[in-house]
Amino acid sequence: MNLGVPEMIFIFLLALLIFGPKKLPEIGRQIGRGLAEFKRASNELKSQIEDEMRLLETEEREKKLAPPPPPPEGTVASSGSSPEVTAALAAGTEASAGVQAAAGQASVEAAAGAQSESGSHGVDGA
Repeated sequence: MNLGVPEMIFIFLLALLIFGPKKLPEIGRQIGRGLAEFKRASNELKSQIEDEMRLLETEEREKKLAPPPPPPEGTVASSGSSPEVTAALAAGTEASAGVQAAAGQASVEAAAGAQSESGSHGVDGA
């Protein structure tokens, strides 16, 4: 709704006739204060909305940059698993290390036995 110059003059003359020349300046000040208060409240609301939007954007960025959540409890990759699971994993690791050591020892003994047999045949044959 656009008010042109003729409409503004008509409204001013109508207000002058209704309120009189003594009350018109006081009414003008009150309207001015009301408009200033409205503008201040409007700017404050706009500022609050912008702050909230900025906060939401920051939280979104942090979620994207945050490391992935830890795996559920009771899984192998869980670092905070129960003591029973941790003990079972440790026992399994120790057992596999023992099997590897026994296999390595057996292969060393077999190699040593093979060398001693070939060495004794070499000495007897010479």
